[in-house]
Amino acid sequence: MKPVLFAAALAVPLLLAGCGDNPIAAPRPLNVVSGHIVMGATPDRPAVGYFRVQGGPRPVRLVAVTADLAQRVEMHETVRENGVTTMKPLAAADVPAKGELVFKQGGKHLMIWAINPAAVRMGKLTMAFVFTDNNNERILFDFPIKQAEGAADHGAMDHGAGPEASNGVVD
Repeated sequence: MKPVLFAAALAVPLLLAGCGDNPIAAPRPLNVVSGHIVMGATPDRPAVGYFRVQGGPRPVRLVAVTADLAQRVEMHETVRENGVTTMKPLAAADVPAKGELVFKQGGKHLMIWAINPAAVRMGKLTMAFVFTDNNNERILFDFPIKQAEGAADHGAMDHGAGPEASNGVVD
């Protein structure tokens, strides 16, 4: 009888650990979990940034995204009104508790002007996310930089896949 009680006593914490509302488990922290930057098709065009923020134990607001190696970063949202699609600046974006905030193509996104060429050569740009309602917490995240599709930069093309992969053009 004692081995059965002992096994049952060991199983209870394991079962509780699988529950999402386990008071014993530490709450999931606020975190930037993914993201990337797509360069503008030409050097005079701004780059665009997409990312996903995982919400922590309480709701917060993203109030700014900054980068030391970019001239300017703005949060924008693509809006469709009366059959016309436009972009509008965002002053802030809500991150729900235990939810997520997603900046993606066709919705909320970052516009990033004049990324330092050294960051582009390194292939990443470190950005700081500033949140209110969480002691103005700042989270740093390294965004991989991707070239725009069809950009004049040959480094963005796949030269190893044969002529058909590059629309028949061979260097």
